[in-house]
Amino acid sequence: MPPPSTAAPGTWDVIVVGAGPAGATAARVAAEHGCATLLLERAVIPRYKTCGGGLIGASLAALPAGLPLKIHDTARQFTFAHNGGKERTLDCRTPTCALVYRSELDAALTEAAAAAGAKVQDGTALTQLEQHGDTVTVKTGHGDTLHASVVVGADGSASRVARYVGVECAQVDLALEVEVPVDEATAARWRGRVLMEWGPLPGSFGWVFPKGDVCTAGVVAARGNPVALRAYKDDFLKRQGLLGPTPLHDTGHLTRCRRPGSPLARGRVLVAGDAAALVDHWSREGISYALRSGNLAGRAAGRIVTAGGETGSRDAVVAYTQQVEDTLGTEMEASGTLMNLFARNPGLVHSVITRLPPAWQRLDAYIADRTSVAGIMTNPLVRTAATAVTRGRPRSWGPISSAGR
Repeated sequence: MPPPSTAAPGTWDVIVVGAGPAGATAARVAAEHGCATLLLERAVIPRYKTCGGGLIGASLAALPAGLPLKIHDTARQFTFAHNGGKERTLDCRTPTCALVYRSELDAALTEAAAAAGAKVQDGTALTQLEQHGDTVTVKTGHGDTLHASVVVGADGSASRVARYVGVECAQVDLALEVEVPVDEATAARWRGRVLMEWGPLPGSFGWVFPKGDVCTAGVVAARGNPVALRAYKDDFLKRQGLLGPTPLHDTGHLTRCRRPGSPLARGRVLVAGDAAALVDHWSREGISYALRSGNLAGRAAGRIVTAGGETGSRDAVVAYTQQVEDTLGTEMEASGTLMNLFARNPGLVHSVITRLPPAWQRLDAYIADRTSVAGIMTNPLVRTAATAVTRGRPRSWGPISSAGR
């Protein structure tokens, strides 16, 4: 698509802030719908992003067709543990969870947006946002003043656009993560296998995602006790044999989960992905939410641009909010229920997953995009297990199957 023809320099149909999965997707979709689109990114692409980099089936299904993306490993097995013990390794029916680097994923998605006709301007931070009538004005750290019919905020969990929209969070967590180079023996031990360990802090867990000669590992828990979380991180890494090597990256970030009913738009400004706090309460998985909400936001932006009046614009915003609520909001409601059960009794949740075959089968189906979190929670057998967790009364679970180790 040729560069957009605009009435004045710095004027666009759609400006997207943030070139992560949500923003790059929104920019691509808006450009594919014929909108003159500008994608702004604070950092220089490619850039490191704190993220486990696990693409479950819903994420893979939401990627644009033919996206050139290097997959460094695929999880064929999941090992679950509780407080450093009770390990059980379960086989995936359909190995689906692809392990990637976020820097590579975001760069590929940004290139796809550019190929669709969006202009990419990285190294550019948004500093101010305001609306007057049917125009949204954006100011950047370079001193530029830009105008657009629609702005999509996808600028992460610390989003400036989210503050403008008034996004509210029900859950805020701190994640600490390292990327550790490993020798061949260690790489072979982890190859094709992901670890999820339920930790000692309320709602906490640790993870190891293998990526060839590097393992991405980390821990997450509710914000508010960073000293205890750092102690858990060091203990976890030591037990997994990942504490010795000097990490390539050693970082932390906050994840935020949206409060039901939290706004997704203000006038002609929409939010998507982490900026909208669209993250799974239990697993803290956010890439699939980002890709799907970015797609919806890009389509909504296109409808606003072509609406031809404030009534049509408002209708498009209402439709976007309703679509997010009906799909991702339903998923988050189910994951919030699961998180409450997990925080209340992680030991019983561990027993349910590793000892009750239907529970692992449903979780495996979720990973492969054959069901959703809502689908897991509405399954009669899982509901029965959830009731046991809520009441705190363990039972004797039978053997999981021949897949259990």
